[in-house]
Amino acid sequence: MTGWQWVKVVGNCLNLSTLVGLLVGVIGRARFSWGPRGLVFANGYKIPFPVAGAFTVGNVVLSKHERAYFDDEALVRHEERHSWQYFCLIGLLLWPMYVVGVVVSWLLTGDPASRNPFERLANLKDGGYAERPIQSFGQTLTQTFSGRRSRPKAQ
Repeated sequence: MTGWQWVKVVGNCLNLSTLVGLLVGVIGRARFSWGPRGLVFANGYKIPFPVAGAFTVGNVVLSKHERAYFDDEALVRHEERHSWQYFCLIGLLLWPMYVVGVVVSWLLTGDPASRNPFERLANLKDGGYAERPIQSFGQTLTQTFSGRRSRPKAQ
């Protein structure tokens, strides 16, 4: 681990986001293992929310999938970028801002990730997301109720 990654690990412990991530993993009955770059993987997460192949809280990356799911280096980079977002935004302050990003992205594209600045900064492609073009609100409503949505890889 680099010096800056240690700073992120300590910062996310101090801002309590990693502690919350561990608690979410325990509640979701996940199995924990050490990952690269100061990340902790929590696999076998049992709660069906959020709808994602993986999601990060602090330095904890949670997934319903097995540990081999994180053999994808691009996905690990994507999730590590989210851990840096927790560090930069002083922990759980990320959540309300992320929700605003989801709403704006959905209004513009009918997709919660395509125009969400947090997903874009973490690299959409690395996270397995498709980038959707900006469209009219009428198209967004039609798309929402027809089921055509961007999903992270391997759900």
